[in-house]
Amino acid sequence: MTYDAGGQAPASSLLLTKEGPRAWASRERLVEVAVPVYNEEKILARSVRQLHSYLADNLPFRFLITIAENASTDGTFAIAQQLCAELGGVRAVHLDRKGRGLALRHVWGSSEADIVAYMDADLSTGLDAFLPLIAPLLSGHSDLAVGNRLAHGATVVRSAKREIISRAYNLLLRTVLSARFADAQCGFKAGRTEVIRTLLPDVADNAWFFDTELLILAQRRGLRIYQVPVAWTEDPDSKVDIAGTALADLRGVARLRFARPNKRGLGPHGPGTGTKCRSASTELNAPEQPR
Repeated sequence: MTYDAGGQAPASSLLLTKEGPRAWASRERLVEVAVPVYNEEKILARSVRQLHSYLADNLPFRFLITIAENASTDGTFAIAQQLCAELGGVRAVHLDRKGRGLALRHVWGSSEADIVAYMDADLSTGLDAFLPLIAPLLSGHSDLAVGNRLAHGATVVRSAKREIISRAYNLLLRTVLSARFADAQCGFKAGRTEVIRTLLPDVADNAWFFDTELLILAQRRGLRIYQVPVAWTEDPDSKVDIAGTALADLRGVARLRFARPNKRGLGPHGPGTGTKCRSASTELNAPEQPR
């Protein structure tokens, strides 16, 4: 049983409400799942077909899978286009710049869905956690939901090095930024679209720190963050540059810790910047951030 980051009551019972899944379906809810990809031609087709099959069999409302291809140099986008032609409810977008945060900013910022989510292309997180992830968002219990690999009930298979780095990073967030969520970097998150849109303008990062910054801003605004225990298996072929990502994350933590808040006291930027929307098209024309 897990609790939301604000310390409120457990939401595990939300899947067993009186209304049930059929009531959700009758409201024609739409859930959009973004899958950011960079040079994933080897796994993309298998992962998207698996995700599509799971959603079609288990989700009691409409869904859209958006493959967000980030400047790949292999055949990833061609495969994405083939999947669009093959499977209903799948679309692909191409961005000329790398960055998971940039991909999510583009997809989430223009989404017409009620709930937006994302997951890593390798599907390291077990899909059985997806309904528990979005249930508190659909019911109105929470504003954002995150997978938690460190929670009681989670099952994780990964190297000792990754385990130590993950726990050290999340301890740093709790110590320096007073984070009340346990796992900032799990690639398995969702939010109510109307809430996500209010956060995106104040998120500066477009790479791996995007997740952490989004959650810290949500916490500072008093939003409800629900944490779901997940089953997670490390991908031995992961393209994540652990050393480079860790350095970029440390810079991001320092920025959030020491930067002045905007005039609403919410964002990491200077006064007034929180009122200007940072669109994906604007970001594509800006200098690329270090990764």
